[in-house]
Amino acid sequence: MKRVRRAPVTTVRSRLDITGVVQGVGFRPAVARIADAHGVGGFVYNDSGSVRCEFEGAPAAVEAAVAELRDAPPPMARIDALRVTAIAPSGAAGFAIVASSSTGSARTLIPPDVATCADCLREMTDPADRRHQHPFITCTNCGPRYTVITDLPYDRPATTMAGFAMCARCADEYRDPRDRRFHAQTIACPDCGPRLTWVGPGDGRDPIAAAAALIESGGIVAVKGIGGYHLACRADDDAVLARLRRRKSRPAKPFAVMARDLSAARCLGEVDAAAARLLTSPAAPIVLVPRKDGALSGLVAPGLLDLGVMLAYAPIHHLLFGRLGAISGMVMTSANAGGSPIAFRDEHLSWIAGLADGALVHDRPIHVPCEDSVLTVDDRGAVVPLRRSRGYAPLPVSVPGLTAGAAPEILATGGDVKTTFCLMADDGRAHLSPHLGDMSDPRTQQSFTEALDHLVRMTGRRPALLACDLHPGYATTRWAQRRGQPFTQVQHHHAHAVALLAEHGRLDDPMLAVTYDGTGYGTDGTVWGGEFLALTEPSRFTRVGHLRPFALPGGEGAVRQPARIALDLLARAGIAWSDDLASVAAVGAAGRHVLAQQIPRGLGCVPTTSMGRLYDAVSSLLGVCQEVTYEGQAAIELEHLARSGGGDATEVAFEVRDGVLDPVRVISGLVDGLRAGVPTADLAAAFHDAVIAATVAVAAERARATGIPTIGLTGGVFTNRRLLSGVREGLQHLGFEVLIHHVVPCNDGGLALGQAVVAATRRRFFDEGSG
Repeated sequence: MKRVRRAPVTTVRSRLDITGVVQGVGFRPAVARIADAHGVGGFVYNDSGSVRCEFEGAPAAVEAAVAELRDAPPPMARIDALRVTAIAPSGAAGFAIVASSSTGSARTLIPPDVATCADCLREMTDPADRRHQHPFITCTNCGPRYTVITDLPYDRPATTMAGFAMCARCADEYRDPRDRRFHAQTIACPDCGPRLTWVGPGDGRDPIAAAAALIESGGIVAVKGIGGYHLACRADDDAVLARLRRRKSRPAKPFAVMARDLSAARCLGEVDAAAARLLTSPAAPIVLVPRKDGALSGLVAPGLLDLGVMLAYAPIHHLLFGRLGAISGMVMTSANAGGSPIAFRDEHLSWIAGLADGALVHDRPIHVPCEDSVLTVDDRGAVVPLRRSRGYAPLPVSVPGLTAGAAPEILATGGDVKTTFCLMADDGRAHLSPHLGDMSDPRTQQSFTEALDHLVRMTGRRPALLACDLHPGYATTRWAQRRGQPFTQVQHHHAHAVALLAEHGRLDDPMLAVTYDGTGYGTDGTVWGGEFLALTEPSRFTRVGHLRPFALPGGEGAVRQPARIALDLLARAGIAWSDDLASVAAVGAAGRHVLAQQIPRGLGCVPTTSMGRLYDAVSSLLGVCQEVTYEGQAAIELEHLARSGGGDATEVAFEVRDGVLDPVRVISGLVDGLRAGVPTADLAAAFHDAVIAATVAVAAERARATGIPTIGLTGGVFTNRRLLSGVREGLQHLGFEVLIHHVVPCNDGGLALGQAVVAATRRRFFDEGSG
């Protein structure tokens, strides 16, 4: 019998180096399951900067395993690069997860905190499951990450779970490649995990029940969550909300409402498909939606048509709702007062003393705080970020166009309100901190420094150059100057414009930027805020248009009392200060007497071109808002009034000449309308239409004059959706490409990204120029 000669079985081995968000997201267990499914051997481990693995087996099997890993990584993972190298087979059988290595200088990306997954929720609500009602249920696909990681590589000893020894059953799950908690570093159960404690009325033997009972009866409870403490209370009770506002010294700023689920959220507001996708995403942000009448107390968001709603995202939230009976939504606001940062350590409870009637606390430390993110959806269903924080930070924004190594590592300190810093690596990745608060508060400065130290440690990036705002009075500017390192100052609106270019990856493209905000220190030493900037390269700009200057009588005092600004504009329009005008009445006789001395002489009057301050003045003139108690209040309330009005009731228009928008005719038209009895909602709409028409006209004319086909809309005033959509549509109708923000906020929360990129491109420019 003739022997058949068989072809030898070919075995190959491939080494994979994977970077991105690949630690703390169940990546190694996923690799092990993929290897098992395809029958390949090898190993996988973490190092400081990546996941490394080797696959060995038949060529087709190894190729299939690599393809599945690339195309279907774990839900929380983000692969930035996957490099495959062929190496010699070793002949070893089986696949193993091996010990992590801390060698090398590269650092992996830190995953953000995300909402509890559906699998964990099912277990938590299953009476037969051993984690039934467990407040700290988590797995490789969900839960805290950024706020509990203390070092890399990401293993349990490098988290705030290090003090909780796994019980035998958790250890078995941790070691089982078939289990969802295989190598889940935050694994815990009622036998070995953190513990809840109740501080307040009652015996506290059931902390969740005690907290729910107090909330249900009209109390305010401090709840320690994933990124810090919230204050929770009923959202349908005027008395408790009035008490919360008094305690927080927050008379009008809207509160966010947490709903038990999507169905409950739809009972509170108009949740369309785009908003629903955001609400139910792993990031679980606050989303602004049109509110439904009668669903909640009017004190949740006084004077506004929108509601900031989020879904329960942590186990403790779901457990509270489980005990709250018919209550489907509760106010869930950061536990702080004024512009202070969110309390996140147990010793910080002294910061909120007197605010809450009880506290639901736990013993899992929060290493760094993280506020909730806030998003909205534009008229085309696209995401517009208002605050980029939990669920997104500290993931970096990649900035194409910055060549690796072209600039030193940079720290940009951002602005003073909505403070967010940016740590720009020399590879063009911009690591943005969560929202930190108002930098004028010393506690925010402490949180800033702690969050920076943490991010420097996590990224291995130590900044050699600082970038800060041009404003000499900003706390972030003074912080940079005190560091004793080289620093560069970036004009406020220049930074806004470059942040927009950076998030779109368009650094090498010219852009005409319309930058509308409240306060930005100009290169001439005055307060800017209604600017048209031409950028042919990111390191420099030319101011090609602006709002005609008017005055802020009393400086910052006029920001809080916008009637002062209105009286300055009335004087410029030649309109007498008569008591039939709301602004004049708001100032009163004594105030009018002082302003009559100040304004003609310019005494104590700060000149400004701010579109935000013009909105404030018009809000006062129309009787909408006379006292500003939170940033943007007057302008926001004016926008919401305009939604119910029609804009054709009266002649309201800017005079436009040589790129300058003069508001005097607008003021005259509004006064004529008021005296003719035109509804204020119609006048508010007419004002918006006038701003839109003038902005489109000037932006189009200036762009054509400079030969720039792309126009960007940035600055905090463009959080106004009526303005944003109107200007965008008008410019696109004229054939321009229009860029708006979808990654970082248009307000000062995105400022640090622009500062960092300007600093990097300035360095690149100087290096190239000196070559």
